[in-house]
Amino acid sequence: MKRIKIIGTGSFLPEKVLTNFDLEKMVDTTDEWIMKRSGIRERHIASENQATSDLGFEAAKQAIENAKIDKNTIDCIIFGTVTPDTLFPSTAIYVQKALGIPGIPVFDISAACSGFIYGLAIAQGFINSGAYKRILVMGGETLSKVTNWEDRSTCVLFGDGVGAAVVEESNDDSGIISIYLGADGNMENLLCQPAGGSRIPATEESVKNKLHTIHMDGNEVYKHAVNTMAQAATKALELAGISGNDVTHFIPHQANIRIMETTAKFVDIPREKVFVNIDRTANTSAGSIAIALDEMNRKGMLKKGDIILIDAFGAGFTWGSAVIRW
Repeated sequence: MKRIKIIGTGSFLPEKVLTNFDLEKMVDTTDEWIMKRSGIRERHIASENQATSDLGFEAAKQAIENAKIDKNTIDCIIFGTVTPDTLFPSTAIYVQKALGIPGIPVFDISAACSGFIYGLAIAQGFINSGAYKRILVMGGETLSKVTNWEDRSTCVLFGDGVGAAVVEESNDDSGIISIYLGADGNMENLLCQPAGGSRIPATEESVKNKLHTIHMDGNEVYKHAVNTMAQAATKALELAGISGNDVTHFIPHQANIRIMETTAKFVDIPREKVFVNIDRTANTSAGSIAIALDEMNRKGMLKKGDIILIDAFGAGFTWGSAVIRW
């Protein structure tokens, strides 16, 4: 199989920042409670006029610039998101239009927080098949648009942001070494947005009952996330033929600091190797890992030859993990 590598990264977070102290004025919560349970201190919130593709366009421009390529050499765009601009056309269509590169295939994938890793897996398959050579893989959300700001158990957890990566065939030993995906639809009701699709179309009643916002059974999601992320990380390491001791950086989905630390411990990765930005971004779902990768890349934290483990778990449930040699 051809190995694919990331040649450029980008990300974009909205300007507005909502702190835990701001939330104290909105719902019955405290900064101490939020920090202790999640590790989140603040999150970025899109403006009324910002849609997911607007954030995506900025992230895509950065990734293209970082890759030092001509945008016209991109021959496919894959966007992982559960907060699309519209149900149709895809959010990727709007990004394509903004970039000014018509004609190439573009599409969205809905795998929640695992969306970026799912996108990398699809890109790997496309490049291996010879169908495409250079693909823009994106992941991100404007979760603030589907958050119930009266529900203190969920409104403190999520933020907005998009990350992007340009991938192509590797010409050396760098790139994705292993990738592992999974899903289990038996627990789809534990984390979902009930209305807005064909099962519960938009009505006055559905809006009144806030069925178009995030619904989550936090305790159950936590338990499944801890176990599944640990198992997914283990599987990716096994497929790569390495152990946690070989990992230079671990980038878990930024959903909950306790889940992240527990997963690292399970696969014997020291805490100092775990990248954390959840305190500043909160849970950006499909944007989480892509944003983290870009932050590390721009800070010069990623060196050639570094072994990076990425790992995500999201609504569905879905999960994905990968080992990458930078």
